[in-house]
Amino acid sequence: MSIRSSGRRTAAGAAALAVGASVLLAPTAAGTPRAEPLPPRPASPVGTSLLHGAGTHVRARQGAPALPDDVSALSWLVADVRTGEVLAAHDAHRRLPPASTLKTLFALTALPRLPGSDRHTVTDAELDDVPEGSSTVGLSADHTYRVADLWRGVFLSSGNDAVHVLAEMNGGWEVTAAQMQAKARSLGARDTTVVSPDGYDAEGQASSAYDLAVFGRTGLADPAFAEYAATADARFPGGTYSDGSPTWTYGIENTNRLVTGEDGVGRYPGIIGVKNGYTSRAGFTLIAAARRGGRTLIATVMNPQRGGANAVYEEAWSLLDWGFAAAGRVDPVGSLEPTAPPGKPSAVAAVAPVTAGGVVPEDSPAGSPSAYGWSAAFLVTVALAGAAALRSRRRRSPGAPDTRLP
Repeated sequence: MSIRSSGRRTAAGAAALAVGASVLLAPTAAGTPRAEPLPPRPASPVGTSLLHGAGTHVRARQGAPALPDDVSALSWLVADVRTGEVLAAHDAHRRLPPASTLKTLFALTALPRLPGSDRHTVTDAELDDVPEGSSTVGLSADHTYRVADLWRGVFLSSGNDAVHVLAEMNGGWEVTAAQMQAKARSLGARDTTVVSPDGYDAEGQASSAYDLAVFGRTGLADPAFAEYAATADARFPGGTYSDGSPTWTYGIENTNRLVTGEDGVGRYPGIIGVKNGYTSRAGFTLIAAARRGGRTLIATVMNPQRGGANAVYEEAWSLLDWGFAAAGRVDPVGSLEPTAPPGKPSAVAAVAPVTAGGVVPEDSPAGSPSAYGWSAAFLVTVALAGAAALRSRRRRSPGAPDTRLP
């Protein structure tokens, strides 16, 4: 059964609709993006103060729809992908375990260094530290894979085995974690602490609805990231010849139910990804992006407090519906753009087109390259400095694994 926004209004929600209001509320809940430039927009003092304050924030104009009253997540945010303007948020900078949504930051960090056309033969050592019982795509030692298949394993199956292999190809687990930390800071994502690049529960690891939205928005500017994130299903090599060609394949499916439209969740109209996650410590987490009528929105939802496995999708659905309905009727409460010196370009240059996984482009725009804007020398310095410290923290804490959603 498809999920739809309830459209219910509460007294508190109605009060929030006062023209130009900036209010605190109690917690409540196709096509593809056009390749277009994102103008630099440093967060305003007003937006910054709102986003760092506790509670729910929205600045509604006359006629703006009420926020959905069925959102129970500990932290959530809705933003415009093109401009970076945050339309509404609840405890946006609350630091919480991110689960596999952290794999978006892993992809931002390692994807530019590990193009899909390369091939790699997996070793036993690369698979030794994959947490027992965690989500995997099914890699086998001594098999040669296209790197593109490994990335599909990361995005679709949330495969921790694929993350471990790619991280070793990228220079090692600790080096990759340090690079991810540096990448987050370069994007203005200051709530994130990376301990385990696969998002598996680890002491001290955290992110926020704000930071996850930054990662998802930045990723959508890269055509490869955007294609992987939007893919609903694919064939994965089970056995391979020495040249990496498959001897046989099996199907893998995206664990993001808004993309597949399965297990009681309809496919969200205009959905273009991005990534879901679950651990016992994090609960259910989700970064969801969709495009309608020439507008692309991103919503992040962390740890709903009501409902079952589908609640994270239901709440993201309601928030995206609200965001599209509120177009032009709310003033931003903040920005996803990092504060930068005048004249410095935005870290996100464009939104890439997506055609994979059965997503039909709404406008068929031309793609544009990603702009990451981070210094290799800086990352290497941070990686080397942080490797020793992170090595001592590599042991994972007890807890249920980051498994496929039930």
